[in-house]
Amino acid sequence: MEHKHTQGKSPCCGQEEETYGKKETHQHEHSDDDGHDHNHIMKIFLPSILSLALLLVAIFFDNLLKPSWFTGWIRILWYTISYVPVGFPVLRDALQSIVKGDVFSEFFLMSIATIGAFAIGEYPEGVAVMLFYSVGEIFQTLAVKRAKLNIKSLLDQRPDEVTVLRNNQQQTVKAESVGIGEIIQLKPGEKLGLDGTLLSQTASFNTAALTGESKPDTKVKGDTVLAGMINLTTVAQVKVTMAYTDSKLSKILELVQNATSRKAPTELFIRKFANIYTPIVVLLAVAICSLPYFFIAEYQFKDWLYRALVFLVISCPCALVISIPLGYFGGIGAASRNGILFKGSNFLDSLASIQNIVMDKTGTMTKGVFKVQEIVFNKEFDQIEILQMVNVLESYSNHPVATAILEFMGIINNNIQLQNVEEISGHGLKAEINGKQLLVGNFKLLDKFSIIYNIDPSSIVYTVIAVAYDRRFVGYITIADSIKEDAQITVDKLNLLGVKSTMLSGDKSTVVRFVAEKLGINHAFGDLLPEDKVKKVSEIKARKETVAFVGDGVNDAPVIALSDVGIAMGGLGSDATIETADVVIQDDKPSKIPMAIHIGRQTKRIVWQNIILAFVIKGIVLVLGAGGLATMWEAVFADVGVALIAILNAVKIQRMKF
Repeated sequence: MEHKHTQGKSPCCGQEEETYGKKETHQHEHSDDDGHDHNHIMKIFLPSILSLALLLVAIFFDNLLKPSWFTGWIRILWYTISYVPVGFPVLRDALQSIVKGDVFSEFFLMSIATIGAFAIGEYPEGVAVMLFYSVGEIFQTLAVKRAKLNIKSLLDQRPDEVTVLRNNQQQTVKAESVGIGEIIQLKPGEKLGLDGTLLSQTASFNTAALTGESKPDTKVKGDTVLAGMINLTTVAQVKVTMAYTDSKLSKILELVQNATSRKAPTELFIRKFANIYTPIVVLLAVAICSLPYFFIAEYQFKDWLYRALVFLVISCPCALVISIPLGYFGGIGAASRNGILFKGSNFLDSLASIQNIVMDKTGTMTKGVFKVQEIVFNKEFDQIEILQMVNVLESYSNHPVATAILEFMGIINNNIQLQNVEEISGHGLKAEINGKQLLVGNFKLLDKFSIIYNIDPSSIVYTVIAVAYDRRFVGYITIADSIKEDAQITVDKLNLLGVKSTMLSGDKSTVVRFVAEKLGINHAFGDLLPEDKVKKVSEIKARKETVAFVGDGVNDAPVIALSDVGIAMGGLGSDATIETADVVIQDDKPSKIPMAIHIGRQTKRIVWQNIILAFVIKGIVLVLGAGGLATMWEAVFADVGVALIAILNAVKIQRMKF
């Protein structure tokens, strides 16, 4: 017999279940892998099958065959033996809960209800209630376990062993024993066990474990490759750059495992409600049994005790406190399967009701891959010399602009020595060369240092990098970015979901407005410093509207902290994004933003369907039970039946396609 509780705790009746991924210690519980094993499933159902067989024989004797010997103590003993396989584990757990101070557990409710049924001679109903309850418990256990396994199996793709080259010899060793700097040899079809740098000229990888996308991703020599990627083509060699436990996949796996510990408000409310609700219904059951004695002339203790027992069976809140976490497990798993990581079910709820998506431009809606379009320098300056100095200065930045200039210029001239290099947030870079000041950034940087220029920056559509040297305006470099392929789909879907979109960027207003108008984004603001972005988000929140901010999760940390939900693009590229944001989109695709909202809404819809279903049916049957119009059989449906319906509804999200 297997129950869903661990270490004497039950998720029912308001008690907290352990975060999955930890070892569960119930003595009848087997490993996660066994959950899919038919022999294991038969084993956990065996007590219920035995109990059902004995019960059916007893009912056959009672109602059809009616042998003369099936009376008195033999009949009682037969029903007692039928009860023991399913009843003993529950009675034991009820006692353990009482010892630990938790009197009003589901096990206590079912124990007193079924023992009470035996006490008034309702043996078949006593056995049947416990039997159906136990079968329901098993189905609940399997459903929760499956949800947890689905989440874990999505990401736990790390092979235990890898092939390393040591002394020019191939050796198969444990992945955790491989050190940084060692070389892994990866055959076609094999999964990479650790993060590293590709040494081979080229290789194609399936990145589904990390991004949810099975489309091959071709890497070239020097590119970063991550644990969990599957080599698709020729033999590849990878130089390890990260320890096994520090790999990106390990961090992601840990993130998703811990996600279930951050509860949605709905979950927290139901748990608090169950803690108050269960003792109240026990007191009401006592009142149903005892109070009529003082008001009804023909009071029959047996009849009113039966009503009280029916009331207790109906009152068990399992349908609520099992199906609701299960719904959130399913939502987190469905998102993970699509390369979207939620740090907690609370963010599923928050994103479901989001009214505004505020997004950065570069790297979110555009590719962040800039290319130099035009160089306009005053003739009095040596263009090559200035460009070489700009290239050296930009090498101090990881901004995409720096990459564009490096790509245009080629190798950096190491003969140029810079002093006092300083990055001025929201403006650009400053340095000195031979005592002369070099400024590279936007025109606000030139204004800050009172550099006079003779052009109108707003007349230039592209992103502009202004350059000043020796306190004189040199000219500017124009750089263009391209819009992501699925950016238009993203905005269209946000509009269908009724979510307003706003673009905030430090880039030129003309560029930001151009991108926003092309995509149909509702509002767009450019030339913003980090504090300006905070101000814009504060203005939206002042209207009592919810806001999710989408950015890189590092530079935009103040805005992410202010927003209701922070979404980071490109979790594969930065550990900091995983640490900073509430939701991480791993493959940089903005179309995952509306998908995440849709998953959140579907999860919330299913959770509330289950809450309404449980309250309505239990409410009706509770009234009928108190009035003597419902039997134990209706009580079983109101408890186990509703719980199973709610569970089937909750697991539905695991099979949905988004």
